[in-house]
Amino acid sequence: MVALSQGFPLRKTRGTAAVPAPAGSLENTAQPDEQPLHVASRLHAFNRFELKYLVPVEEAAEIRDELAERMDRDLNSPVGGYGVWSLYYDTPQLRFYWEKIEGLKFRRKLRIRHYGNLEGVTDESPVCVEIKQRVNRVTQKRRITLPYGVARQLCDGRELIEHSPKESPFVQEVLELIIRLNLQPTAITGYQREALVGRSADTGLRVTFDRRIRGRDRDFHFGTPTPENRFTISPHLSVMEIKVNERTPHWITDLAARRNLNLVRVSKYVQSIEAFGLAPRSVFHINEAGHPSLTTTTNPLPAQRPAQDAPLKAGAQ
Repeated sequence: MVALSQGFPLRKTRGTAAVPAPAGSLENTAQPDEQPLHVASRLHAFNRFELKYLVPVEEAAEIRDELAERMDRDLNSPVGGYGVWSLYYDTPQLRFYWEKIEGLKFRRKLRIRHYGNLEGVTDESPVCVEIKQRVNRVTQKRRITLPYGVARQLCDGRELIEHSPKESPFVQEVLELIIRLNLQPTAITGYQREALVGRSADTGLRVTFDRRIRGRDRDFHFGTPTPENRFTISPHLSVMEIKVNERTPHWITDLAARRNLNLVRVSKYVQSIEAFGLAPRSVFHINEAGHPSLTTTTNPLPAQRPAQDAPLKAGAQ
């Protein structure tokens, strides 16, 4: 972790209330001056490998149904999926964007993420402040769940928010990044996601299908009424991601080979930056003309069979 350097003009906010953490958050260890063991921590971290494929939405539905024979639908993912909206921060010179384009072995991004629809988002709505970083081939994510208003105090107001001792290294790292690099809101991305999780021997396996990928380069408040979003990837295409803790099961690699799926290097943030002309289109940009136009519809994938009592992710509507 990066320690907070002295000399930064910081202000500490008062009265910041804790909010429940989303399912899967880590619990606090028994440390003096921390929350009791049975109270869920707002802090969450994990490492994994990610493989990405670009597939037509109709084929994505077929793959999803085939995977469902050996995987379960994520209980946090209702039928039809859930919305994922992310506000990305970058330097005025787009440092994080160029680190991705240049393929640096160590790179990171800062974002605020909301799960669910944006209608009705308030300062009390739970969001995640997240650092996503890449170390060689491993993707690492660290995040804290906060009320939206408090997250904006930290990221936009550059204020040191109230936090527990366990959360201190992460909160100070976020603040140090924002101040030292002069990070600013740069782009918003949004999409509809469906998720499957592995069973028994495939614990740690997760496959997601993201469709209707869109974004904007202005109006960065999640609660902006009638925002002007536009598609940054063709609505006929879906991004399929295979996420594993260690190695990919052989049966999934067989499926990818049988369907002639090709790995792609795609970043929703990079797509937004280039789609809105904030940087020249790179060799990694997905050109809609390079893929077959299957249909003019933007309807969601054909629905799966509903599961019983599927809860929503934090903030989902």
